[in-house]
Amino acid sequence: MSEQELIVKKSYDVQLQDFENGMLEAIGKLGLPTQEILVPVTERVNVFRNIEHVLYQIESSDQKARSIYLSKFLAAVSGGLFDAALNYLWDETISELRRRVIQYDIEYFYDNATYAEKRKKLNGEEDISKLDDNELIQGSRNIGLISELGYKHLDYIRYMRNWASAAHPNQNQLTGLQLVSWLETCIKEVISLPLSNTTIEIKKFLFNIKNNAITQEEARQIAAFFLDLTIIQVNNLAAGFFGIYTQTSTNQQTRQNIHFLLPLLWDRVDEETRNSFGIRYGKFVANNDQESAQLARQFLEITSAVSYIPESLKAAEIESSLQNLLSAHRGHNNFYSEPVFARQLASLIGQSGSVPKPIERSYVMCLVEVYLTNGNGTAWNAEPIYLSLINNFNPHQSLLAILSFTVEHISSRLQFSLCQRKYNELLQILSNKVSAPAVKELIADIQDFKAPLDRLERDSRIKMKVTNLLKIIGDTL
Repeated sequence: MSEQELIVKKSYDVQLQDFENGMLEAIGKLGLPTQEILVPVTERVNVFRNIEHVLYQIESSDQKARSIYLSKFLAAVSGGLFDAALNYLWDETISELRRRVIQYDIEYFYDNATYAEKRKKLNGEEDISKLDDNELIQGSRNIGLISELGYKHLDYIRYMRNWASAAHPNQNQLTGLQLVSWLETCIKEVISLPLSNTTIEIKKFLFNIKNNAITQEEARQIAAFFLDLTIIQVNNLAAGFFGIYTQTSTNQQTRQNIHFLLPLLWDRVDEETRNSFGIRYGKFVANNDQESAQLARQFLEITSAVSYIPESLKAAEIESSLQNLLSAHRGHNNFYSEPVFARQLASLIGQSGSVPKPIERSYVMCLVEVYLTNGNGTAWNAEPIYLSLINNFNPHQSLLAILSFTVEHISSRLQFSLCQRKYNELLQILSNKVSAPAVKELIADIQDFKAPLDRLERDSRIKMKVTNLLKIIGDTL
């Protein structure tokens, strides 16, 4: 046996410790701090011992070859900079999600990812970088590129990236097993996730209606596909139709295709989505966008749905205010930007608390989301405004707020301890605004719920009570 064969390769911990000692020595010679800079070597070893198994789940060699941020992720891990590693992991996830969106149908994605005013500024794949991470994830969920569970997991990792990575100054300690777990989530839910059959069918469907003429008889045959869609997919497809139809660049053949298809989809579109089309018409009128307003009205006339146009422009104004507030709330500087938009909303609502029926649900869900906070801290200068508006809720609005845990993006917020505490505070406020025994009983059950509140919507007993409650009051969420 040769001398070379007797050489034993150093283990991960020895290699990483040698690397750390040399680096800290160099830093120390410059007079800079060397304490509490790097994650302990034992935590780094946990990553490297598991990394091969996790990366094995990326089956495509081409995909691995373009995953430059995963290389930076491992470089940051080896250096003991877990906060930077988390940032690189998120960069890889966002980069891959953007690539998938562009390969799908970018205009349909824009129609389902952001609010109307911003949507008008988005054209083509080069504008995808104008969307913030929250819009990218929510839009991807809306069009079916990621699953409900994937959305929830990514929302949590996004939160950690925002508040526990190198994206912001912090002293949070991340562990190796946490990093490996988040890497595996990003790989399973985005990087290596195949498109579902339904998502592929929607992609083909959108391509066909934009590029091929169809007859009324062909439209009836195609409509059989609508029966396989969930209510979320139906609403998003209808929103896509509206966006395509009202784009001034859309050709007449495509509009004629939608004219044949829309009546066959309309019966499954929920009231909130129908109302949103009427409100968007109102915005076009308010902005003197005459061509888009004419196209929006034609869209509503296809299904005799002109009644969804609001009686006044107040609904459109409030809806714009809600979108501005949510955009500020979901941004990085929300503690500073929220109060301005909160005051604007309060001014539009006025002392009476009167909210047009078409946007009542959007109004309630917006206030619930901002009151729950982003999970990191309270926008203390805006919270008194939110409390004032919430205290003006009528019984129906109060019930919508109580049941907000059944809404996906609200449920996702309830992963975080601060949001859980704020939701319980919300229940205390609203319990005095409802009198129905069934609602009081549900509040008590929620307050007694022992598991994390983001699991409320999946609890069979709670689900049954919500279903029975909605039957009693004749409402839907």
